[in-house]
Amino acid sequence: MRWQGQELGVADAAALPGLEQLNGLVRSVTTPEFAGVTFHEVLCKSALNHVPSASAMPFDWTVNPYRGCSHACTYCFARGTHEYLELDAGRDFDTQVVVKVNVAEVLQKELRRGSWQHEPVMLGTNTDPYQRAEGRYKLMPGIVSALTESGTPFSILTKGTLLRRDLPLLTDAASQVHVTLAMSIAVFDDELQRLIEPGTPNATARLETVRAATEAGFRVTVFLMPIIPHLTDSIAAIDHALSRIKEAGAVRVVYGALHLRPGAKQWFLEWLAERHPELVSSYRGLYPGATAYAPKAYRSWLAKRVRPLLRVHGLDGQAEEENPRGAPVAGLADRADARSAPPIVVTSRGRAAATSLRAASARSAPGAEASARLF
Repeated sequence: MRWQGQELGVADAAALPGLEQLNGLVRSVTTPEFAGVTFHEVLCKSALNHVPSASAMPFDWTVNPYRGCSHACTYCFARGTHEYLELDAGRDFDTQVVVKVNVAEVLQKELRRGSWQHEPVMLGTNTDPYQRAEGRYKLMPGIVSALTESGTPFSILTKGTLLRRDLPLLTDAASQVHVTLAMSIAVFDDELQRLIEPGTPNATARLETVRAATEAGFRVTVFLMPIIPHLTDSIAAIDHALSRIKEAGAVRVVYGALHLRPGAKQWFLEWLAERHPELVSSYRGLYPGATAYAPKAYRSWLAKRVRPLLRVHGLDGQAEEENPRGAPVAGLADRADARSAPPIVVTSRGRAAATSLRAASARSAPGAEASARLF
């Protein structure tokens, strides 16, 4: 174990670019349990992120306790946000994880403001709040408690099985506010999953989490996203996925084709060239130049495959683009005994809403005590 930057405001010549001098940086931590990963603990001044009204995202407020993600999904849309920190969208995104160690306390203060209108808050929009580091930092219980105590409805989208740890807390929260839960599962072939999402729990583990949440009383949605052209878009693959999703007790599916946004696109295409070089030319045709989204023709073709199979398996479902911002559609999942609240709809796994480390530095509380959370 080692620590860097324990003195606030002191430049560290050995620090990564963009991390040389940050008043919000408490320390950087490495540990053998997370080989190759460095956690940069910061003190944030704000926790709630407001989504601009011009955004296509169908929610207005987010909380992101982490930046960067050890899930290491090659296609992750949020990769480009690491470039704001002068880190790269590839390996650095997987191995340089920013942890807002005081996020729950800051959120609690923000929710107490008289101006707060108790609008729905979404977790899981930038990087996963239940990635492996959450097992050590335990930020989510404080976040959930703050939202619940303030009477704020919230939703969680994750690939992490650590969600099961908090099911008792979430069950209690759902008796007081509207709580929605969704699990993201893109790949049901274990070999492909290990290659394309090397840091994630496998599909079986995630489906067991879906089952546990269902048994706790939640009506769970699974995000079958992204469906990856030529790798997971066959009828057999989709049918297999939906069969397992239904068996796990989920009631709804949101599906969508792969997005390749800046940062993620280069990283994914490098992976594709290494693992499936025969597909590179096809992908350059589907996602030419700066294009991030699969063409409409492909998405229509995909819908014609998915929709009949949803009916076969008795699952409610829709394509991600079918819910425009503000559409009055049912939430991701809900507790039958939860209080009535405005529905929450999420059409993609997120947006780049978190601020940069430099902004965190400007907003941090100078002289604050270093976190006592140790590995």
